[in-house]
Amino acid sequence: LMVWLRRTTHYLFIVVVAVNSTLLTINAGDYIFYTDWAWTSFVVFSISQSTMLVVGAIYYMLFTGVPGTATYYATIMTIYTWVAKGAWFALGYPYDFIAVPVWIPSAMLLDLTYWATRRHKHAAIIIGGTLVGLSLPLFNMINLLLVRDPLEMAFKYPRPTLPPYMTPIEPQVGKFYNSPVALGSGAGAVLSVPIAALGAKLNTWTYRWMAA
Repeated sequence: LMVWLRRTTHYLFIVVVAVNSTLLTINAGDYIFYTDWAWTSFVVFSISQSTMLVVGAIYYMLFTGVPGTATYYATIMTIYTWVAKGAWFALGYPYDFIAVPVWIPSAMLLDLTYWATRRHKHAAIIIGGTLVGLSLPLFNMINLLLVRDPLEMAFKYPRPTLPPYMTPIEPQVGKFYNSPVALGSGAGAVLSVPIAALGAKLNTWTYRWMAA
């Protein structure tokens, strides 16, 4: 019974933290921000999403020791965000009003790294963290290209919850950088590794706390 309760608690924690990670997404580099500001602040979004995904995903992947947990974590985030998208749609906003970020493929790469290296923690941190940081901007730019016109949506349907200083602005393409995907991938790959290490360390602290 205790083994069953402990395993159930582990997976319940994953659900709770994944939902809270999505709430964090709403407040820092969220999907509304993502749709409105995509072409001007895509690098900021890429870094925030890469690091946020990798810290939670690697924490729970190492916590359970099961390859596939990172994908499970990202799937919960995606479902929760689609529910939010549906809520906006129900309020009368168009289907393209919110573009849902793509987390799952990057989480799958993290799981594959952990599985391919025979559950080697440091390989998951270094290789998996790098792959998450490199891949997430690419997947999300492809996702954005499939949206009808994020800026048109942003200006035609202003967000009622946004303060005036968050009003979308016209992008100055190429003014600060020529390739937001390359810059986002480079910065994300560098920063995701230490953040993945932090997630792994949090896992160690959790086990010490449980043993205390």
